[in-house]
Amino acid sequence: MLRLNLAREAVWLDLALGVRVKVEPLTTAIMVAARTDPAVRAIAPGTPDDSIAVIFAKAIAARAIVDWEGVGDADGTPIPVSPEAIDALLDLWPIFEKFQTAYVAKGLELEAEKNVSAPLLTGSSVGATDTAKPAKGAARTARKS
Repeated sequence: MLRLNLAREAVWLDLALGVRVKVEPLTTAIMVAARTDPAVRAIAPGTPDDSIAVIFAKAIAARAIVDWEGVGDADGTPIPVSPEAIDALLDLWPIFEKFQTAYVAKGLELEAEKNVSAPLLTGSSVGATDTAKPAKGAARTARKS
């Protein structure tokens, strides 16, 4: 059963290294906006999947993260959320990995779940071309003894 969260309010997500981010729910609006992000649109054909994942995660994070705790500059002074700071934060592997698994992947599970058991239109051969010629007539039956 699909359980809808109708609250639609931002929640705190613990990442790593003492960092918490407040994120909006991963909605269709966030995903569509991320797909139209200039950095995502500029992805060249043949770009490795891992590079695409980083670019897409940063585009999602820029739209989803509305506040944070535990993020500061080189002197330890807390800094406000900004696109540049989000990019720098996600360049840290433990942060990126936790954001991917706890936020992005959790939202994408719904997409995978709905596609997991979709029936084929006419069986496993849908779209396949015939390889044998049609029979010329009815087959003869075996003799009865």
